Amino acid sequence: MTTIGYHASHEQLPPRDLLAAVRYAESVGFDAAMCSDHLAPWTPAQGESGYAWTWLGAALASTQFPIGVVTAPGQRYHPVILAQAIGTIEQMFPGRFWAALGSGEAINEHVTGTGWPEKTARELRLRECVDTIRRLLAGETVTVDRHIVVHEARVWSRPETPPPLLGAAVSAKTAGWVAGWADGLITVGSDPAATGAALKTFRDAGGTGDAALQIHVCLADTDEEALQVARAQWAHSSAPAERMSDIEQPEEFEALADPTDDKLNDAVVITSSAEAMAERIAAAAKGFDAVYVHHVGVDQGPFIRRCEEQLLPALRRLM
Repeated sequence: MTTIGYHASHEQLPPRDLLAAVRYAESVGFDAAMCSDHLAPWTPAQGESGYAWTWLGAALASTQFPIGVVTAPGQRYHPVILAQAIGTIEQMFPGRFWAALGSGEAINEHVTGTGWPEKTARELRLRECVDTIRRLLAGETVTVDRHIVVHEARVWSRPETPPPLLGAAVSAKTAGWVAGWADGLITVGSDPAATGAALKTFRDAGGTGDAALQIHVCLADTDEEALQVARAQWAHSSAPAERMSDIEQPEEFEALADPTDDKLNDAVVITSSAEAMAERIAAAAKGFDAVYVHHVGVDQGPFIRRCEEQLLPALRRLM
């Protein structure tokens, strides 16, 4: 059975409200949750960006289902600090946590002032961070001086079993690369051809473990209302794809956005019909072990209620 999860977007809601939303999502029948880990929102209109690791402790303590996070070691987070955070969360909530590791985006990482590497360099750094985190969670004392610098580090409070470290990949090419080191895959999208290609490439490259899909949606009373909500909150998705990882400021995303109806519909499942939304989610998530649904609107209450009454039952039938 496919896990149907709720995505908590730190860029869009104050942490307190997001905590209430994830608790509500569990109460209506979602199987799990995941969250983003941003320092800045994508656009000024989103206007929030709480600290994911503080929030994760509160969210896991006040729910019973699993919760994961997508994060980026190597620049904003030194891998030793991230290993300590991962170990602490898993030690407190064994079997209920996973972390997906990616190479990150400049909008969150540029603040260190150390320069933003090219993608190849970011991937080399990420791989070294993953190896370091795994060694630290295994109890080793670690020294590294290559793409990252670590001096005789040790994580003292550790879980009995380390949590899964998934690979975060947007493209099929990156999905194939993470297959060489990850305990699973998470990707994002709503186009069945693209999500299917990422999953196939991951499996063909020897990737094992669970594969998860994050999908952006907007469900409202009318199609036009849903489109307007998506335009107000998720306009950054229409910025040039080749620049997404390199933009440093929310205002730059806002300036580059071109939120035409077609571009928004490519990035977000926009509809007033829960049944139609369920069909599109099921098509995009075919073959995946889990799908995490992200409603791009700020008002999560009405969406979660419609999930309880309409979307979740429809998804259960289809998946």
